[in-house]
Amino acid sequence: MDALLHRLPAKAGTGESLKPGFVRRLAGWLKLADLLVYPSFCEICGSFLEKPGEKVICRKCLNQLRPNLSAHCDVCGRFFEGAGESHLCGACLRRRPPFSRHRSFTRHDGKAREVVLLFKYRGNEILGKHLAGLIAAALGGEDDLWDGVDAVIPVPLHPEKLRKRGYNQAAVLARQLAGLKGLPFLGNRLIKARNNPAQTSLDAADRQANVRGAYLVRRAESVKGRTVLLVDDVFTTGATIGECSRTLVRAGAREVRAVTFAQA
Repeated sequence: MDALLHRLPAKAGTGESLKPGFVRRLAGWLKLADLLVYPSFCEICGSFLEKPGEKVICRKCLNQLRPNLSAHCDVCGRFFEGAGESHLCGACLRRRPPFSRHRSFTRHDGKAREVVLLFKYRGNEILGKHLAGLIAAALGGEDDLWDGVDAVIPVPLHPEKLRKRGYNQAAVLARQLAGLKGLPFLGNRLIKARNNPAQTSLDAADRQANVRGAYLVRRAESVKGRTVLLVDDVFTTGATIGECSRTLVRAGAREVRAVTFAQA
């Protein structure tokens, strides 16, 4: 709102600034419009949203979203319990996934889980900017994740689900991350061709079968020979990211890396 007020033109034909009374009234109208679009209380703790830039959740709750700094698998990114150094997990030792590296910002529990639900299912698209900023701040310095990436690609939604939800939360994250890292965003190259059931209630084996063959690459020449970063909101078993990565590699991608906000 403040940025908009600063951009208001001088009074036409006079070079004079707008009268202070009008500016105050306009600020009040803009604030009212803001309150009509976004809730005035934090959707998590219920506190009044009064600080500049607060939308949907308060700054205090946002500040409680901390990166998980525990050891993790160097390939699939699965967090390990307890102390120790990062190393390959047993599953990746037995069989490497089709992506070369994956990292999550945090665990999918507590405040992080609440924020993901608000972002993904409650129409709060604006939260994607905050979540992407957290990912970039925590993981942006990991050279083996970012160096050499040619483009950022989101895990897609089926068109029917996209119409119902109104936006693809993975695409919102991916677009923001691409902007923060100065990378090309390819939002419509990977598509979901089959509207398979949601993964939420399925076990690991059923998840793999559920997504098999569900994705296609449009204009394969745009990914051929390139290193792409795949983006999604939540990593659970890795079935979705694995199938998307497999599809991209089959289409000619040289390497697929992946990043998610939370890990279940």
